[in-house]
Amino acid sequence: MAEEQLKKEDQLFIHLVNTFVQSAWISLGKVKNPVSDSLERNMEQATYYIDLLDMLQTKMKGNLSEWEEQYIIHSLSELKLNYIDEQKKGVEENTAKDLNTESEESKKAEVKKEKPKPKKKPKSPKKTKKKKKD
Repeated sequence: MAEEQLKKEDQLFIHLVNTFVQSAWISLGKVKNPVSDSLERNMEQATYYIDLLDMLQTKMKGNLSEWEEQYIIHSLSELKLNYIDEQKKGVEENTAKDLNTESEESKKAEVKKEKPKPKKKPKSPKKTKKKKKD
């Protein structure tokens, strides 16, 4: 009976860890959100799930089997590396957006400078010949 209880607790622990890991992957935008069926990035939420897993690892130290310990360490490592990658992407995207905005603004300014003002042509009186009626 005690062995069955231990197996159940092991399964529940892994399920708990997997729940947080999966939520972190969704928050990082690496896995589709099952509700919206789209990729969504929420770095603040990803940080929360990674911090939860870090806390679990710290609090459970000495109470986990070798396999459980390695599983949570590996999961955290993968998440943290991907978190850093996503942060870099965010910075690069923001930089690219800023550059595009600046580029568009400078192009608009150049276009305004380059646009020649239409010159008014002097009106010349039209000479019309009247025909004499005979």
